[in-house]
Amino acid sequence: MNRTFLMVGALSAAMSVAAGAFGAHALREKVEPRLLEVFETGAQYQIYHALGLLVVGLVAGRWPSALATSAGWLFVAGTLFFSGSLYAMTFTGVRALGAITPIGGVCFIAGWVCLALAVAKANAS
Repeated sequence: MNRTFLMVGALSAAMSVAAGAFGAHALREKVEPRLLEVFETGAQYQIYHALGLLVVGLVAGRWPSALATSAGWLFVAGTLFFSGSLYAMTFTGVRALGAITPIGGVCFIAGWVCLALAVAKANAS
């Protein structure tokens, strides 16, 4: 599982860099400034959690556990719900999609808690 999280984290990081560049260059003249900020927030959180997935991959490789695996999948789900909803809102202009964003935020928080517990339990044994 650790290789999966390392690979998904690396690919997500690449996608977030591409999204950031796309936002800075292609979207700047096409969407209103507020929606551009929304898009940039999605890209920022995607890169943070792509790096988090790399950490999960390393932790899962060193101390395999259900908590580490849960952290990884929560980061993946968080990216899809949080960043995905912000990207979709930017492209469609449908602000109601913002109601999905907090689900991703909860996934991110739960992922970090699971990662912390995985490391704490690994060091305790």
